[in-house]
Amino acid sequence: MTIMTKRWLPAAGIAAILCLVGAGLATAKYIHNRPATSASAGATDNSGSAAQPDRPDVPQLTVPAGTAIRVQLDQSLDSSRNRAGDVFDAHTVEPVLIDNRLAIPENTPVRGEVAYARPSGHFSHPGSLEISLKQVELDGNWLDIATRENARKGGSHTKNNAGWIGGGAGGGMLIGALAAGGKGALIGGPIGAGAGTAVAFFTGKRNVHLSAESQLVFHLAQPISVTPQG
Repeated sequence: MTIMTKRWLPAAGIAAILCLVGAGLATAKYIHNRPATSASAGATDNSGSAAQPDRPDVPQLTVPAGTAIRVQLDQSLDSSRNRAGDVFDAHTVEPVLIDNRLAIPENTPVRGEVAYARPSGHFSHPGSLEISLKQVELDGNWLDIATRENARKGGSHTKNNAGWIGGGAGGGMLIGALAAGGKGALIGGPIGAGAGTAVAFFTGKRNVHLSAESQLVFHLAQPISVTPQG
């Protein structure tokens, strides 16, 4: 073997080793960067961190306009105290069913609003109160609704005032007659009427009062879409 051959053999071995190392590195890089196949992409690891498919949407149930919602007040309302914009709480006292499917369960919280309130006068315009429902709580969320206004009006003043004034006049005439005969009756009448008018002034207010636990019926003014309950 010549000196040239002896020198070439170690160099060739080193070159072969370098080629093998380079090929190994290239293969490892390719495997690392290779895109995942559909099978590996859909696999779930032991930690369960892979995304789960969404549940199919549950078909919505339409509650048509005109549907009745019966509620019970959780607080009192009064035309002498409440003003337009006041919010009140209530809850349903019976379920709302649409095609035998449960749309709104019994004992569902609802919120309402005072649309109009006017206190009663002493001799005229009895108190007025108009309220409506604005929201219903379903599945932990408040859903906006619109209902027709439930309007209430206090009793008429006319009969009450006439009774107090007329009774006062009659009582005054009787007392005047007993005290001073006919002349006394003429004097006692106006005095009695004035006393009756005063009583009517202090007792003649006719406000609307709805106590807590009062049950009222509202009707939807517009349809709503809800997820069937139960």
